[in-house]
Amino acid sequence: MIKRTLLIENKASISVKHLQLVVKTEIRESTIPIEDIGFIVIDHSEIYLSIPAMNLLVENNAALIICGKNHLPNGLFLNLNSHHIQQEIFKAQIEASVPLKKKLWQQTIIEKISNQGILLQKITKQKNSFDFLASKVLSGDTTNMEGVAANQYWKVFFDTYDITFRRERFGDYPNNFLNYGYAILRAATARALAGSGLLNTLGIHHKSKYNAFALADDIMEPFRPLVDEKVYEIMQKFPEQELNTAIKAELLQLLTQTVYFKEEKSPLMVALQKTASSLQQCYTGIRKKIKYPKLWNLTDTE
Repeated sequence: MIKRTLLIENKASISVKHLQLVVKTEIRESTIPIEDIGFIVIDHSEIYLSIPAMNLLVENNAALIICGKNHLPNGLFLNLNSHHIQQEIFKAQIEASVPLKKKLWQQTIIEKISNQGILLQKITKQKNSFDFLASKVLSGDTTNMEGVAANQYWKVFFDTYDITFRRERFGDYPNNFLNYGYAILRAATARALAGSGLLNTLGIHHKSKYNAFALADDIMEPFRPLVDEKVYEIMQKFPEQELNTAIKAELLQLLTQTVYFKEEKSPLMVALQKTASSLQQCYTGIRKKIKYPKLWNLTDTE
């Protein structure tokens, strides 16, 4: 089921009544069934959110995202008890062997580089060497082919625009658009992983002691090109260089974008759940590979 994404940018009061989320602003009142909500983005300093509303959202596995003064997602609330055998899954995740994690990371980076190559070819209309780079990824990506590919990718990605681009977390436009999109993708990935009973803090590759969402940062990597493509399209559509409501709404549409598995197609938010479930099965010994979708119908990219 595709869940709704709510973006609240005005002064409002958010409470709950009869299992319905009640959003009151100065001009209107809206009522939304809690079970229909997948993500709620709070982007205003004067929004009141009741504790019962927060609890009910979390109990229904809705991701609650709080934005900071720069209007970028700054915090995330997730359900900590979303799977019936969570302790067993945590144990399997914690005890996962180093060789297993290295193989999973190798697969993840191969998928990421392949997707970057496909998108770059769509944009530039030229062949590239990304399939070759993907074929050179070793277990654990010990030779950092991810970095090699990223360097080539960002050198030419925005060549059709009259900008000097450098990919940086706090860099100039369009980094602000990319950062917002990545933050939404990260929240969606974290929500899916939590829903599969996995511990977001314990990553496959990312290991910073300050990172509470290391696993989400790992698993979102192959999906990043979806954000890149959306930002590229937004830059063609909007002349503005600052985040505004229209641009944020465009980026939130990523959550319902269609991606492709061998046997079916799914909206991104549903596909992330399938990917997270497959990772859980890798930890518990049922599967050997993560189930990543193809981001595009390849017949449409040729």
